Amino acid sequence: MRFLQNHPQLLAQAYNLTRRALLLVRGWLQPGGRMQRAFVAVEAVSKGALFDCRMCGQCVLHSTGMTCPMTCPKNLRNGPCGGVRLNGNCEILPDMPCVWVLAWERSKLLPVYGSQILHVLPPLDRRLEGSSAWINDFSGAADRAAAGWQLP
Repeated sequence: MRFLQNHPQLLAQAYNLTRRALLLVRGWLQPGGRMQRAFVAVEAVSKGALFDCRMCGQCVLHSTGMTCPMTCPKNLRNGPCGGVRLNGNCEILPDMPCVWVLAWERSKLLPVYGSQILHVLPPLDRRLEGSSAWINDFSGAADRAAAGWQLP
C-alpha cells in the first residue's frame, strides 16, 4: 500500500475514473438512501486499506496529496500543528511521519490537484462521520459548512 501512497498520481487517476463512473448514477446517490450502506462498506474496506480511512464522511484526499489528514493524531485538516520534529515525524507519535509532511511532498506529484493543498478546508462536520464520502460529495452534503463556519 505504501507504493500507491507514494505514487499519488495513480490514486488520482483512480479517483477521476471513479468520479466519472459515479456521475452516471448520481441520481441514486442520496444520503440515507438505499446505496448508503453499500457505499459505506466499500469505502471502509478500500479506503481503509489504502489510506487508513477514518470514515469522516468528507474525504479530502485529492486536496492533501492522497494522504488522509484524519490520520493525524490531532485530526488536523489544514496543515501541521507546529510540533513537527526536525526529521519530519509527528510530535505525538515520534515514530510516525507527520501526515502533513507526507501530504505536502505527495501533493507536489499531483499535476491536477496538487495546488489544492494551499486551500483552507472548512472544519470537519462531525454529523457526517460514518457516512459515505462519495454520496456526501455528489449530494452536496460535504460542501455545506459545519455549524458556525462561513465558507470563504
